[in-house]
Amino acid sequence: MQLTLGPLMFHWKPDMIQDFYARIADEAPIDRVVLGEVVCSKRLPFYEALIPGIAERLTRGGKEVVLASLGLVTLKRERAMLADLVEAGFAVEVNDLTMMRYLVPGQRFTVGPLVNVYNTGTLGWLIARGATHICLPPELPIETVEALAAHGTKTGAGIEVWAYGRLPLAISGRCYHARLAGRSKDSCQFVCEEDRDGLAVDTLDDQKFLAINGVQTLSESRANMVGDVTAIEQTGITSLRLSPHSEGMVHVAKTFRAACDGDISAGEALAMLDEQSDAPRYSNGFMFGKTGADWSHQISG
Repeated sequence: MQLTLGPLMFHWKPDMIQDFYARIADEAPIDRVVLGEVVCSKRLPFYEALIPGIAERLTRGGKEVVLASLGLVTLKRERAMLADLVEAGFAVEVNDLTMMRYLVPGQRFTVGPLVNVYNTGTLGWLIARGATHICLPPELPIETVEALAAHGTKTGAGIEVWAYGRLPLAISGRCYHARLAGRSKDSCQFVCEEDRDGLAVDTLDDQKFLAINGVQTLSESRANMVGDVTAIEQTGITSLRLSPHSEGMVHVAKTFRAACDGDISAGEALAMLDEQSDAPRYSNGFMFGKTGADWSHQISG
């Protein structure tokens, strides 16, 4: 089972981004790292110049590097960004089908979880056009995951599921962070950088609900499949995706690696993640056909 570190969804300061990926390169047992901006194109200029150096260090650290496309392409300059990705010399992750237009005929690519791959027809269409690795949307139940993994096995494509981190639920043309601060999207002043892992949103009854991240809606809880590695592996899935958060990602990666290799039990893996000082609320409901926020492996609290 491989481990993929997905693209950074949050707006961090450049020095924090550089330090984060330096640790991933040197310390985390990750097979593949997806770099680039998925959520908001306005963020990219802050760290775009760092990407070549980060990619080079990750490659030296034995990681495969993939560059991600935006999840919602609406502007001319954003379409130009897609063309630039093709020229960068790395594999590309498609997160909006607009990206397909810019791929060179015959070019191999990967597919991110923002593309709605819900059935074998869609999966087959993507594979026929060059997709070699597909991360499925996180809301799929395990029966559907198994069917798609079986199709991937037949065609030689790697199939991945979301295993850790706040779940990406939607991307909008509106910026929630800007509106909350009383600003327009065009003059947001990048208020989203104040919330390094997104801003939790509660209901009027003070129940945990969602999180906002600029134009993106996320789950309030973090998906955590470390206790379900055996069940997922039995479906034929070839890779697990871990989504970057500001604290403890090397520890998360090491725990998942040990669980995948059978070096620790599911209970031990869950306990290791639960021991973190900033241990969040976890969920795994989608995978087992329940409400997405459900959590069936809670071992404390």
